[in-house]
Amino acid sequence: MTEPARILVVGGGYVGMYTALRLQRQLRTELRAGTVEIVVVTPDPYMTYQPFLPEAAAGSISPRHVVVPLRRVLDRCRILIGEVGSIDHAKRTASLSTLATEEEGTGGIELTYDELVLAPGSVSRTLPVPGLADHAIGFKTVEEAIGLRNHVIEQMDIASSTRDPAIRDAALTFVFVGGGYAGVEALGELEDMARYTARYYHNVKPEDLRWVLVEASDRILPEVGETMGKYAIRELRGRNIDVRLETRLESCEDRVAVLSDGTRLPTRTVVWTAGVKPAPVLAATDLPLNERGRLRCTAHLAVEGVEHAWAAGDAAAVPDVTSGEAGKECAPNAQHAVRQAKVLAENIAASLAGRPLTEYAHAYVGSVASLGLHKGVAHVYGRKLKGYPAWFMHRAYHLSRVPTFNRKARVLAEWTLSGLFKREIVSLGSLEHPRAEFELAAAPPPDHGDKPSS
Repeated sequence: MTEPARILVVGGGYVGMYTALRLQRQLRTELRAGTVEIVVVTPDPYMTYQPFLPEAAAGSISPRHVVVPLRRVLDRCRILIGEVGSIDHAKRTASLSTLATEEEGTGGIELTYDELVLAPGSVSRTLPVPGLADHAIGFKTVEEAIGLRNHVIEQMDIASSTRDPAIRDAALTFVFVGGGYAGVEALGELEDMARYTARYYHNVKPEDLRWVLVEASDRILPEVGETMGKYAIRELRGRNIDVRLETRLESCEDRVAVLSDGTRLPTRTVVWTAGVKPAPVLAATDLPLNERGRLRCTAHLAVEGVEHAWAAGDAAAVPDVTSGEAGKECAPNAQHAVRQAKVLAENIAASLAGRPLTEYAHAYVGSVASLGLHKGVAHVYGRKLKGYPAWFMHRAYHLSRVPTFNRKARVLAEWTLSGLFKREIVSLGSLEHPRAEFELAAAPPPDHGDKPSS
């Protein structure tokens, strides 16, 4: 018996999940015969559909419907919940740690492979801003999205019950750093949610809440074009949202956001969405990287100058063959990632069978962005939309792209119900500390000294 050819997929995000899913279909005969094995190593047992994070934060979609369980979708793959620490491609080995290795205390394990797919995605790109690591929150995971929703409602609770005007003002000031998709959509949805929630507080009005968007460049949402970007600014400012262009966050120490224009904003909420960078594991490989830390790839999605290594998505610098410009790369976004995964899987199957490879070629069709309930902007196939039509297109497009019929049906049902009934405005912040109540109950009673005798 010969060992099966092992395809190691690092990452369970867009590219990792869609590549493994496509490989399941392309290699079903080989998988059934046991001549091929697909191993997916991922930190989480699910894929997060990130375009739905703002709506999950606003309560329009349940958090469990924003994620896709990998074990259910990739039923012919071996799923390992863990992280790859380093890769020695010359030896075809990856060093990884799993939940079991942490419990055993035996250190990482070495996993050999025949074909490598690097799709670890990206992490938040932070800057050395004083206080950022202590007080800010990101917006890349479903945990962060739900934590931010709970936090916003808790700040409204604090403002409603405090007698200190300074604490109230800080609690009702929300600063978002970054004018890309994540920052603008998160702010738009949460501002919409908080404005609705304010009607249930006797002493908090929508105009008491202060929302600030800080962007270092001279525009927001560059993907939708300059005209729609300017419309988005007018729309946000029309809702009393303070949009600061060509401005940077200098510090957020002591719960005071200091901006580069000299503004000081006492705040208990700083949301950091100022870009992403490749996952750190890429730097722990012997594979070629470009100046931005992404893997140098060919148009076939193979790592440049290396055999049996493939990459796509945020981790890969893939030439854009449709642009006609030398050196131009595909943007690291979900639109390219999903399509690259299909070509990547087909090329791996073709490589194993000795067939010619296919180049990845996809012209960028445009972008859609939500600015809150019934509000949005879009620039698709040269057409510009705004307001309700753009918002509807945003929902329709992402509903068509979210994986599995199961998730599509659940999301559609939740949208329908949210249109018929009122929003949920409950904060479940205690979910982040599930043992707190029990620990309090189990703690020994305080010692108040000897009791007086009767």
